[in-house]
Amino acid sequence: MATSIQHRKDDAPVKLLSAAYWMKGCSSLGKLRYAVLLDVGQNTSNGKDLCLIDIKEAVKAIAPAYSHGKMPIINGKRVLEGARHLSPYLGERMVTTELLGKSVFLRELLPQDLKLDIDQLTPQEAMKVAKYLAWVVGKAHARQMDDETKKNWFNELK
Repeated sequence: MATSIQHRKDDAPVKLLSAAYWMKGCSSLGKLRYAVLLDVGQNTSNGKDLCLIDIKEAVKAIAPAYSHGKMPIINGKRVLEGARHLSPYLGERMVTTELLGKSVFLRELLPQDLKLDIDQLTPQEAMKVAKYLAWVVGKAHARQMDDETKKNWFNELK
């Protein structure tokens, strides 16, 4: 995975520089989460091509699944499938595996993956961002519904 991003050679050497248990927000409390720093490239001693990998436990979904939907049973694969539908570029940069008996997913963290700093937006900009994100999530969820379910749901909104 570390060599597949940012035009790295598939056979480039990968050196583990550091790894640490990582608590990042409430969703990580009590769950496996690690930050792994790699050096990828021809000279893995200079630290010029660093790669930060986020390893996160994939827990059971809280939301009920659509009964006729095709959803992976393994939590990491379910998270990966959701990521591919919400953000195909992100989903393609993720892999799943098992770590310490738990389903996890791994992704390289890039600058564009950082969450929004909403405090730096004007109220008008924040409303535009919220509307766009709601559209993205709504579209992804709507893909899980058949036509009849969508029609019934839409009629309930009226």
